[in-house]
Amino acid sequence: MAAGGTTDVLGIPVPSTDPTFLALVVVHIGFGIAAVASGAIAMLSSKGRGRHANFGTLYFWSICGLAVTMSVLSFLRWAEDYHLFVLGALAFALVYFARRAIRARRPRWHLAGMGLSYVVMLTAFYVDNGKNLPVWRDLPHIAYWIAPAAVGVPLIAYYLVRLPAFKR
Repeated sequence: MAAGGTTDVLGIPVPSTDPTFLALVVVHIGFGIAAVASGAIAMLSSKGRGRHANFGTLYFWSICGLAVTMSVLSFLRWAEDYHLFVLGALAFALVYFARRAIRARRPRWHLAGMGLSYVVMLTAFYVDNGKNLPVWRDLPHIAYWIAPAAVGVPLIAYYLVRLPAFKR
């Protein structure tokens, strides 16, 4: 169980002083940064083999790492963080589904799964940290839950409509 007290990590208060818990938070942050960066690069790259596929694979494994560390962190503070577990499990399920979809040559399902996993990952981040972030701390709490989807879902829908047929 995480110890009482708080520790400042990158300007964000972490509700523990336990060194093991804090080390896991640092690893979790590393996976989060890797997921955000690799996901963005994959999204902005030309689709297909090469850069898009390589960064998409890195995004997949980063989400896997986030899911593992999130599970442990959530279980240590279940009463406070069960909702983060649900969001993390959903992000993992979506990215897993998306990876299976592209292997089955179902690009629309792949795009939807990857895009929605990114939206859910950002939602979890803002729900957990929005109250500590400039600009975000001035927004109502419900915005942490809605804003990522309000931006991401219309973009996903737009690209689903524009997606060309899969090349076999």
